[in-house]
Amino acid sequence: MPTLPPRYNVLGVGVSALTLAQARDLVVGVRGQLRCGYICCGTAHGLVEARRDPELRRAFNASWLTTPDGMPLVWLGPRGVERVYGPDLLLAVCDAGRAVGLRHYFYGGQPGVAETLRANLCARFPGLDVAGTFTPPFRPLDATELTAFRTEIARLRPDVIWVGLGTPKQEKFMAEHAALLDSGVLIGVGAAFDFHAGRVRQAPRWMQRSGLEWLFRLATEPRRLAYRYLVNNPAFVLRVLAQKLGLKRYAVKPAP
Repeated sequence: MPTLPPRYNVLGVGVSALTLAQARDLVVGVRGQLRCGYICCGTAHGLVEARRDPELRRAFNASWLTTPDGMPLVWLGPRGVERVYGPDLLLAVCDAGRAVGLRHYFYGGQPGVAETLRANLCARFPGLDVAGTFTPPFRPLDATELTAFRTEIARLRPDVIWVGLGTPKQEKFMAEHAALLDSGVLIGVGAAFDFHAGRVRQAPRWMQRSGLEWLFRLATEPRRLAYRYLVNNPAFVLRVLAQKLGLKRYAVKPAP
């Protein structure tokens, strides 16, 4: 296994200090390997939820990588850290992975989204190898469904399972199942399925780079995202200030 980048502490979550290119190369490097672990894409929303939910916090800290997906996490990191945004990581890995025959599997999304995503990405990246897709029910898989899913993954042996369930469902799913699935690595990319399937518009690049993507998403999906951005974002700022000023200490505790 390659040497992984160091982590820095944001509210008790160890965030991997890396760039998009480094993350891409680490994922492409799992070609032909099994059970390397899983990758979380860390955001302000996710880290605030992790303060309230010890299971989610353990999932972030037990990951193979937890990337700085949101710009606030980039700003809090050491020099040289770049945003490793789930939708961008998906595109970068799909593109670069063609050279080594990387096999992909898409798990998640609303009915029809994973298939649309597959079609769009195969058109964009000729030669892309997509082993399969699965749209799970909104509830957790029952024993029969889980056995069938594990059997399919064992048969297909994808190098990457892209998981689009949203936080915290995708992180908990990956933490529970990564060591039991015959795949290389699982990567939770949340809204990337909807973005690249054309269901939801992405913020302009200038808003993404300036940390204003949350404002664009709030304007486009106010009812669904109001709590996340109007409650969780201020909570993140206050907690980070307390950590930086030494008023509150958050230890990064490895998962048991």
